[in-house]
Amino acid sequence: MGRNGTHPYLPMTEDERKKALYAAGLKEGELFSSIPDELRLKRPLDLPAASGELELTREFHALMSRNTTTAQAISFLGGGVYDHFVPAAVDAIASRGEFVTAYTPYQAEASQGSLAAFFEFQTMIVQLTGMEVANAGVYDGATATAESVLMARRLTKGRGGAVVVSAAVHPEYVEVLRTYLQWNGIEMRLAPADNGATDCGQLERLAKGSFAAVVANPNVYGSVEDLAGLFAAAKREGALCIAVANPITLGVLEAPGAFGADIVCGDGQPLGCYQNFGGPSFGFMAARRKDVRQLPGRLVGETTDAEGRRGFCLTLQTREQHIRRERATSNICTNHALMTIRATVYMALLGPRGLAEVARQCAAKAHYAAAKIAALPGYRLTYGAPFFHEFVVTCPRPASDVAAQAALEGIFPGVPLSRLWPERTGELLIAVTEKRTREDIDRLVGALGRIGGVR
Repeated sequence: MGRNGTHPYLPMTEDERKKALYAAGLKEGELFSSIPDELRLKRPLDLPAASGELELTREFHALMSRNTTTAQAISFLGGGVYDHFVPAAVDAIASRGEFVTAYTPYQAEASQGSLAAFFEFQTMIVQLTGMEVANAGVYDGATATAESVLMARRLTKGRGGAVVVSAAVHPEYVEVLRTYLQWNGIEMRLAPADNGATDCGQLERLAKGSFAAVVANPNVYGSVEDLAGLFAAAKREGALCIAVANPITLGVLEAPGAFGADIVCGDGQPLGCYQNFGGPSFGFMAARRKDVRQLPGRLVGETTDAEGRRGFCLTLQTREQHIRRERATSNICTNHALMTIRATVYMALLGPRGLAEVARQCAAKAHYAAAKIAALPGYRLTYGAPFFHEFVVTCPRPASDVAAQAALEGIFPGVPLSRLWPERTGELLIAVTEKRTREDIDRLVGALGRIGGVR
């Protein structure tokens, strides 16, 4: 118990609240006087009476029983969040008390374990992306993309104030980009991707006078882009090249760094993180060594102490917590450090050969599923571009109806594209990971056939 018989986790007693107002020279109700009257709540909050712990537990269990999760259903959901297998060791190690924090390890002498893990994470991201330096994670893939564009702008002072972005970048990433850029005086130009892949000629035309080009590989449709051609076109116009990558694909696809990427970023959810209803996850960023001082986020460096022992510390700390705000590389001060730890454990467990095997299984199973579905009357693959483990199918009826009917059979068949583009009602984005068996895929094909009217 705290003072005045209160629990220590309660912020203050009524008496303490009055004393605080008195000390501030304020009367009741004046603390929020700066908020315009029209924005204030004029009615009492309609909240139920407090419940006891037992009653709350029953209530939550009742709500939980209404969920249908990917543990109970066969999931082909994707669109940026994927149902990969997570080894038990990831949960066991990441749940250790030393790691269960999302906060930055400012005190190096007390955080060597976390810092060592982040250093290994950076090393593995560099190896995956074909770049030279990586940060220790940022918020998520969308903000990593936006931070990459701002980094490119700092690296190209004096060039035009526009960035060209492939229209096949995930539309939610594009919205985050638009939010960032509108306050930084940066114009965003969208390069068409009408056939499921970015139009190289249009990207080159729009790159004229632009400081950077952003391409996702695979893109939002699952198509594998021609990074070599797209980046060569952008560089002919003097633009820096930013690749938004799915890290699992880098187990078999050529690293973006090999195609001349200046910055590689993406979302790390496929690396040992569950779907978790969409989050949390983490973002990653990698760049060239010469540009490291403009790389935002935390950067862990290796050093030695006064006795010559190997150690780790945060280095080149250019976030706004450490230097003047106007000179900071980033004002994002939170991160998902625990998710980064999960990715580190996952990649270390699998190793290069294990990650390549996961990627090969994803690709093989996705192509098996695509061939089976394309053979169903009324269904067809929307695009002919090469794909990794995700593809778009045009359905004989609204995709949202197909998804709803399949869910009744215990199958999540994919993401209706109308969730991303309301006008695209007949298309379904299907993702196949290494978790799906031949029997799972055959069940999906059978359900789609029945739902589409095939007997």
